[in-house]
Amino acid sequence: MNDTNEPQDGKPVGSQETNTKPSATEEGGWLSGLWETLRTVIYAVLIALVVRTFLYEPFNIPSGSMKPTLLVGDYLFVSKYAYGYSRHAFPFGIAPFNGRIWADAPERGDVVVFKLPRDNETDYIKRVIGLPGDRIQVINGLLHINGEAVKRESVGEVLMKNDLGFPERSVEYVETLPNGRQHAIWEFSDDARYDNTPVYTVPEDHFFAMGDNRDKSLDSRATSHVGFVPFENLVGRAGIIFFSHKEDSSILEFWKWPMSIRFSRLFDDII
Repeated sequence: MNDTNEPQDGKPVGSQETNTKPSATEEGGWLSGLWETLRTVIYAVLIALVVRTFLYEPFNIPSGSMKPTLLVGDYLFVSKYAYGYSRHAFPFGIAPFNGRIWADAPERGDVVVFKLPRDNETDYIKRVIGLPGDRIQVINGLLHINGEAVKRESVGEVLMKNDLGFPERSVEYVETLPNGRQHAIWEFSDDARYDNTPVYTVPEDHFFAMGDNRDKSLDSRATSHVGFVPFENLVGRAGIIFFSHKEDSSILEFWKWPMSIRFSRLFDDII
């Protein structure tokens, strides 16, 4: 029997060894938490990819070719399922089929996003004016469909800045298509480059698309650049504006949002 405070193993009584290495239980809990976080991120990415591919894809407007309907700085959702699916609905154009499945043709007057036929890569947004078999012509700035002049009514003059920042005056009209669809257009002149055209006969499975800013739009009237739009090239129908900021600001400059956001345009339907 040892009555002293000297330890039998040579260490002072009451001392304890400190183990800094995590226990198996603690290490397992850390790894489990990491896996849960990674799994949540993976699920979120997959859900976003599915939504973007099959339901809605966000787009922003970089030019004024669709004024006054769409402005530079508008961000909108495009319905991917509106016209069915082609390879252009899939990332990198990779699709397990040819042509278009669950096809549903656009109506005259729809605002659509499509891949530029010239390269099948660049996204364009315009309004469907001509359907397969239609004869489209512009005479002195006035749109004609199948030999009939399309009704347009003047709303008044609009003063806007051009690309160089100088004031420019245009006339705003309300155009009524043969199916009754109405939309606003701008005309700076009735004698501009594409205000007098030949007759364009829209081929089968193609569409004729025009910008609402008629004298500032490169569209199907420019046969060497855009021309007729194949049905397969349609990405979707423009649906709703979910964000909009002024042209002279950036979406990344969030500190300017109180002054730069166009609140009146948020969640507007695109007609």
